[in-house]
Amino acid sequence: MNKVLISPSLLSADFGNLKDELEKINNSEADWLHIDVMDGVFVPNISFGFPVLEYVAKLCKKPLDVHLMIVQPEKFIKEVKALGSMMMNVHYETCPHLHRVIQQIKDSGMKAGVTLNPATPVSVLNDVISDLDMVLLMSVNPGFGGQKFIPNTINKVKNLRKLIEETGSKVLIEVDGGVNLETGKALVEVGADVLVAGNAIFKAPDMIDMIHQMKNL
Repeated sequence: MNKVLISPSLLSADFGNLKDELEKINNSEADWLHIDVMDGVFVPNISFGFPVLEYVAKLCKKPLDVHLMIVQPEKFIKEVKALGSMMMNVHYETCPHLHRVIQQIKDSGMKAGVTLNPATPVSVLNDVISDLDMVLLMSVNPGFGGQKFIPNTINKVKNLRKLIEETGSKVLIEVDGGVNLETGKALVEVGADVLVAGNAIFKAPDMIDMIHQMKNL
């Protein structure tokens, strides 16, 4: 069995020491860097824009896992690609023409991910699951870091794993929100492939060791 992929969430980093934080990520077993872009419209918060992310992209040696919590994310495919991003992830809830957006992301040369909010059922992806590279299940309501894990996410991972097996899809399952060693272990046991962790990693006494522990759940 392959080890779980770990994608530390930039939102929880100490931005007063961002260069040092990213250097720790570079020297760790982290697989990707998860970047949450928030617009204050789709979610009740604003995170960071492309000038900041250009700086992050220059310093980070890990593939960028970019999660757009914004309306009309398709308007920024070019900018996300210009960062050198590996994955562009959009919310199902913001894309009335989801299939088109998925194709535009893939045509740009990036992998395409779709995110589901806690109240959005896995079944909405039935008709696009084979077009995706990854599905991100939010295990908190998006917008803020440090929230408590929603237990029903375990059932959603199981349902998504079943859909993947039934369709023969190669989609990865990523989970974001309240992920720590305890919840991470439970998620891996039911089929999660990628864990996004913010506070559990960046607030740990030893970030590199915490990532090592998560890699070995």
